[in-house]
Amino acid sequence: MDNKEISQAVIGRLPRYFRFLGELKDEGVERISSQELSDIMNVTASQIRQDFNNFGGFGQQGYGYNVAYLYEEIGRILGLDKTHKLIIIGAGNLGQALANYTNFDRRGFLFKGIFDCDPSLYGKKIRSMEIRPMEELEDFVKENEIDMAVLTIPKASAAQVARRLSHTGIRGIWNFAHVDLDVPDGIQVENVHLSDSLMKLAYNINRSENQMLPGFESQLMDEK
Repeated sequence: MDNKEISQAVIGRLPRYFRFLGELKDEGVERISSQELSDIMNVTASQIRQDFNNFGGFGQQGYGYNVAYLYEEIGRILGLDKTHKLIIIGAGNLGQALANYTNFDRRGFLFKGIFDCDPSLYGKKIRSMEIRPMEELEDFVKENEIDMAVLTIPKASAAQVARRLSHTGIRGIWNFAHVDLDVPDGIQVENVHLSDSLMKLAYNINRSENQMLPGFESQLMDEK
C-alpha cells in the first residue's frame, strides 16, 4: 500500500468491516462476495470495493474475499496486530466504566493506570489499577511507555492536561472532554462528543416522525 491520503469516511468504516468479518469468521464463513457483505452491512457493494481498493484490494474476481485473511488485514491496518498501553485521566463514572470494560483487552488496548485530582480517590482500585494523583502523570507515562491517554475530565482542564501529555511522548489522545484539543503534530486526537451522537439520534427520530406529516417534501426543500 502506498502512502496516499485515505479519507476519514473510509477509515470510519474500517472498524465496522472488522466487526462484521469477525462475526462471520466465528460462524465459520470462509469466503464472501462484496454483494453478500453489502447485504449484511447495508453498504453498497461498489462502496465496499472502493474502500478496499484504497489498501490494494483483497478480493479475487469470481472468488470474492477470504474472510479470515480480510479480517486479519483490516486488523493490521487498524493497528490491532500490536498492543497499545493506555492511561485514563479522570476517575469519575465514565473513566471507571471504561476501565472496567474488559473487551478492550481482547483488542490489544491495555489500561495501565488511572489518574485524578481528587485526593479522596487516591489508592482506590479500579480492576488492578490504583487511582493516582496527577503529580505522578509524566513519570508514569514515560516509565511505562504509554501510547495513548483517555481524557474523561471537564473541558476546562482538558487543554492543560493535553499540553502536559504532549511533552511525555504520548502518541494519541481519546478525548471525551467536550472540547476540541489543539496538540502538536505527531499526536493523534480522536474527539468523542457523546451529546453530539445523542442529538443526532434525536434529529433522526424527529425527521422520521415528520415524514408522516403533510407538507414534509416542502420542508425538506427548505432544509437544503
